[in-house]
Order: sequence, then structure tokens, then C-alpha cells
Amino acid sequence: MREVAILGVGQTKFGELWDRSFREIGIEAGLQALVDAKLSSADLGGLYLGNMASGTLLEQEHIAPLILDYAGLAGRHLPAMRVEGGGASGSLALHQGYLAVASGQYDFVVVGGAEKMTDVAETTANQITSSTADHEWEVVFGATLPALWALIARRHMHEFGTTREQLARFAVHDHEMASKNPLAHYRNKLTLEQVVGAGEVAEPLGVLDCAPLSDGAAAVVLGPLETAKQHTDTPIRIAASEVACDTMAVQHREKITSLQSTVVAAERAFRRARRAPVDVRVAEVHDAYTISALLALEDLGFVEKGRGGPEFASGRFGMDGALTINPSGGLKAQGRPFGAVGVAQVAEVVRQLRGEAKDRQVAGATFGLTHDVAGTGATSVVHLLERTN
Repeated sequence: MREVAILGVGQTKFGELWDRSFREIGIEAGLQALVDAKLSSADLGGLYLGNMASGTLLEQEHIAPLILDYAGLAGRHLPAMRVEGGGASGSLALHQGYLAVASGQYDFVVVGGAEKMTDVAETTANQITSSTADHEWEVVFGATLPALWALIARRHMHEFGTTREQLARFAVHDHEMASKNPLAHYRNKLTLEQVVGAGEVAEPLGVLDCAPLSDGAAAVVLGPLETAKQHTDTPIRIAASEVACDTMAVQHREKITSLQSTVVAAERAFRRARRAPVDVRVAEVHDAYTISALLALEDLGFVEKGRGGPEFASGRFGMDGALTINPSGGLKAQGRPFGAVGVAQVAEVVRQLRGEAKDRQVAGATFGLTHDVAGTGATSVVHLLERTN
């Protein structure tokens, strides 16, 4: 297996992009990544596109060749594949692209993620997001995705004494970070009182504990590490790309205060990279709900189980901490276009490792992590990225 590098990244603004089509934002992100990698379309071997629900959202299936077509590449007859995995679709597409380059099947591939979540009524979009949970055992009985995460939050409070204010601090942190990110859906700062006092969605989670539904696209170009210096002065090596799965239904798990898919994916990733959680300087973690960010800190090995709330409240994960999480603003504030999330996480960490993140730059970042989750943890994907010079 060859070592794989990220040669270029691209990303659109996240938000309510009602004046832009799915194909427009997908092509924009891909072209940005190609320019960043100093490659042309003639160099590409294939396209992997993460997307959760274009059929329902846009009434358009078969979207990977659609993007190629409208990018003017139909005549190249490149292989183009859509990868679906709920909210982890983009990360799974990256995993597939990584394997394709590592195996030697292709030298250069574009991995994209795109979603248009705001083109339908919010009730319809929420029904679509809840389809990432177990329909037969959960959704059919009225359990929405935020309701299931609320159950997890309440159990964590019961077992470990986690407080409502500790959860709210994650939202405050993410909005502080996103205020420095020009591509973020929300750039407004929040106070602890605003988050705690917001209207309830599913107790104990309120409106400001939940990530928005967003439109947006992101892309990266992958290639062999051995030739990466021809395309960038700062090659970013993919030190590990790992996927793990678990039961769809929360009730079928031995315990619900830990996502075992995350635990296993992280353990595999650190073992493959021969590194440890203490080596990570910057991380983009899944924070679709404030409780999911708290679980991420624990399940990725950054803090002991049950200590996520007080450890985060101590400030150790801010810009001045030993580990900075979600400098982009995370899903909570940068935005949540389901298929694009995992690729956008990687694009942010690449910018950080290159030293290109400007006002939100994490000092001394040379090793980073991304963590993406589908549903309530049926799938977790962990990537470890390392600057090589």
C-alpha cells in the first residue's frame, strides 16, 4: 500500500444557498481543490462524492456523473461514484478515495462532499435526517434524531453528573470559533445564558444545542505521498483512515453513554499511525448536538469517560489549550450539509497544518484528527493527518 497525501482542498460557503444549485457548489469546491493541488482534470483517475439524500432533497439520483458532466468531463469517461453513509457520507467517500490511491488503482482522485438541505421544508429535511436512525425500532415510534441524542444526554447526566451548562459550553465555543471563519453558516457569538435559555427541541437539548441544516460543498485532491512535493510545499499525509460500525438502534447497545464505533475507529487509527491522542494538536469532531461533542472527547481518548463536561469547561480545548477542537466552528456553527461535513473537516485540518487558517490558526499544529458520525453512532470515521515537513 502506498502512502497517500492531500494535495489540494476546496470549500464553498456553508449556509442557506437558495440561489445556487447542487451542481454549482459541487463543481466550485472541486475546481478550488484542483487549482490548489496544481493539477488539471486531465490528471484525474476518478471521483468519489459523498452525499446523503439527493434523491429525496433534489429528486435527482445518479449525481456523481452529473457533477462530471457539468464540469465538462463527461468525454473523459472517468469513474465517478456516489458514497452514502448518512452524516458520515463525506468521510466515507474520503476513505474510499484513500484506498483507491493507496492501492495504486489511481494516482490522483477528487473526493467531494455536497448537500442541499434547505431546498425543502424544514419538516421534510428533519424527516430525512431522522432516516439515519433505525426506522423500524426508533423512528416509526416518533423518535427523531435530536430526541435520540437527548436520551443519550440525559443518561450521561444521570451517570456522570454532567450539567446543562457544561453541554451549553460546546455551543458557545463553536460560535466563538466560527466568528473567525468566513465560510461559516453562523458567525455570531453566543453566551452561556443564551444557549441554556433557548427553546427546547428535545429536553435537555435546546435550539442552540443543535447544528443547523445547511447547504454547501467541500473537496480534496488525493495523490501518492512520494510525488506530493511536485504539487505542494506542505504535503499532508493521511496517517490513518479508519471506519467502524455499531447497531443502528440505540436501545440495542450495551451502553448508550459511549459510541463504540468511535472508540474502535479511534483505537484502530492511532494504532495504524503509531501515535496516541496526546499527539493531536487540532481536531474537528462531530458536534451535531452538544452531547455528541462531549462524547467525542471521551470516546476519542482525549479525556476519561464521564469527564468530558468538566474538562471542557476548564478551557483546555480552546485556542490556548494543548488541543484545540473545532477551529472551523464545527457542525454547530460552520454548518451541517450532511454529505459535505466529513470532507470539510479534513479541509479545515489541512489548512491548520499548513498554517493557512489566518485568524483561527492553531499555533504549532502538525498533527490533526477528524471525526465524523452517522445517525447516533452506527458509523464513525476517524482520519489522522500529519504535516510531513
